[in-house]
Amino acid sequence: MTEQPPPPPGPGFGPPPPQYAPGQPAQPPQYPPAHQQPAPQYAPAPQPPYAPLPPQPAPAGPDFLAVDKRNAVVVDASGVAFEMSGNTLEFQWPEIRSVHYKASPDGKALMVAVVHMDGRFYECVVEAKPRTRLQEWFPQLAWVLGHYRPTG
Repeated sequence: MTEQPPPPPGPGFGPPPPQYAPGQPAQPPQYPPAHQQPAPQYAPAPQPPYAPLPPQPAPAGPDFLAVDKRNAVVVDASGVAFEMSGNTLEFQWPEIRSVHYKASPDGKALMVAVVHMDGRFYECVVEAKPRTRLQEWFPQLAWVLGHYRPTG
């Protein structure tokens, strides 16, 4: 085998031909200082249609609260809320068909049930200690429910 010389370099990338070589500008461009430039005007970002609305404060009104060491029932202007062993269920008034309540069979607890518009049924039981507290809760709960749901 004989060694051949490398081929001559092709046109490739090199300096541009003189007629296309960049020339030096007569003067560099003049820009105003940054503090004198007007700030660009941007329109506020549009809110996507699926963004949740910010929570609206509930109007002032009477409320009812029954609490034991594990469960709670709250009735106020926004609706009914159950807290059961750390889990919370909230029902807004427009989605509630009816609210029922009674004493437990042994008379030691308040049983509150919410019937949803689609027929689903939710219940929360709150222990009344001392037992006389149950007798205090009934008139309070009846009055608050009557305020928000006068027809039932």
